[in-house]
Amino acid sequence: MASADLRDELLCSICLSTFKDPVMLRCGHNFCRVCIGRVLDTQDGSGVYSCPECRKRFRVRPALMRNINLHNVAERFMITHQEQEVTGICCTYCVDSPVPAVRSCLHCEASLCDKHLRSHSKSPEHVLSDPSTSLQKRKCSVHKKILEYYCTEDAACICASYSLAGEHRGHRVEMLDEASKKKKEKLRNVLQELITKRKKTEERVRSLEERRRKAQEKAAGEAERVTALCTDIRRRVDDLEKKVLSEISRQEKEESLSLSAQTHQLEIKKDELSRKMRHIEELCNMTDPLTVLQEPDTGDLCDPEEEGGDEDTGGHDKQPYDGDDLDVAEISHTLRDVISGIRSGIYVEGPADLLLDVTTAGDNVLISNDLKTATWTQEEQERPETAKRFQNNQVMSRRGFTSGRHYWDVETRRSGDWRVGMCYPSIDRRGRLLMIGHNHKSWSFGRSNNNQYSVRHDSKVIRLPDEISSDRFRICLDYEAGQLSFYELCDPIRHLHTFTANFSEPLHAALYVGVPSYFGHHWIRICS
Repeated sequence: MASADLRDELLCSICLSTFKDPVMLRCGHNFCRVCIGRVLDTQDGSGVYSCPECRKRFRVRPALMRNINLHNVAERFMITHQEQEVTGICCTYCVDSPVPAVRSCLHCEASLCDKHLRSHSKSPEHVLSDPSTSLQKRKCSVHKKILEYYCTEDAACICASYSLAGEHRGHRVEMLDEASKKKKEKLRNVLQELITKRKKTEERVRSLEERRRKAQEKAAGEAERVTALCTDIRRRVDDLEKKVLSEISRQEKEESLSLSAQTHQLEIKKDELSRKMRHIEELCNMTDPLTVLQEPDTGDLCDPEEEGGDEDTGGHDKQPYDGDDLDVAEISHTLRDVISGIRSGIYVEGPADLLLDVTTAGDNVLISNDLKTATWTQEEQERPETAKRFQNNQVMSRRGFTSGRHYWDVETRRSGDWRVGMCYPSIDRRGRLLMIGHNHKSWSFGRSNNNQYSVRHDSKVIRLPDEISSDRFRICLDYEAGQLSFYELCDPIRHLHTFTANFSEPLHAALYVGVPSYFGHHWIRICS
């Protein structure tokens, strides 16, 4: 009973086995070094460590202090009790009561306790081994001799007779202990490889768990953002509907009042005309010529101011309301802003972190230290001439995009000559058509010195009629959809133009700063 209680005290609460190299946490609880190491490894990602026994928390990974006394106690206990408890083998000759065996004789095929071992024969043929119930397996099935050798060619344990004659004759053989030692070394190497693979697998599992957690957080954030965006869209559409319906009702009331007034005037005119018609009919029916002739001429019966009849009133009659007086442009702009908000809010990742490539910058383009701003300068930079460098005042980004949805923002002056856009890395760096937008390998949006904004591709120019007052703009790329869009960053964001193409190369951001026509500097800055 005491032995059982002692064994319980020597059990690791993680693996439920007797302590192996026990270590102690600051809280006083002990564990196998390997067991607690695995537990702490799994807690690395959370940033909080705790004792598996009492759940005491530690801010940093706790140091493992070796418990030497507990180690010695556990080791002695294992030596004393493990073998007999594991094997459960008793002495063959103790028939009255079972006594644990300490050794087995392969020659006698019997297990011996300490008492019978002392009186056992010491002759060489009596080979002793650890207690075992499968003594027959330790003898040759053919010669009934003890297996002493290992045939490396046939991977079989053999007796001395087989090593001298028979089917293993001439083969390379080793002593069992030597062969076992070599196999253990191989197994240790395999074990080390398995430990390394398991560690990599655990790291991969932790990495996947972290990715899954981030994916869940991203999905939750995207769902919240889309919900808020859709709520705003519904609110704006409802406001637009109320505004349009109110305008329709107002115009309908004004039209109705105008038509009612005209109708009343026409009714009065109709009554007057009916009265005059009846008088003329009476004159026509009279037989007394004197009475007829004494009446004014029929032309006098008509009001001189109303000559021309219905033609005068025709200019005052209005057609019924047909909706043409609605501010269609305002409605169109509002809906377009809603659509651009959807595009920029849902379908675009980013912002992209872009840095300018100095090796592509023209000699009159000054690049800032943070590689975000390009400025025209009269002083040439005297950079080395390479095939990558633009001959004009242009520069490309280091990074290119070959897939996905991205956006990047720029800030510039509201004056001067400049362009922003994207281009293929194979764009010409010299020649007449190297400027972005002037060839089929680039797309641009920009401003000229005459305050005219336009978009360009393959030398085709589309002038933008709307007034632009902002100095910040957004470039959005959807590579798979083949769309490159430009937006004005006002409130709300306003869509300017979208190019559609089948992109076939990586797309790099590109900036152009023209020579100023007056004193000053042209510059474009990529906003982080």
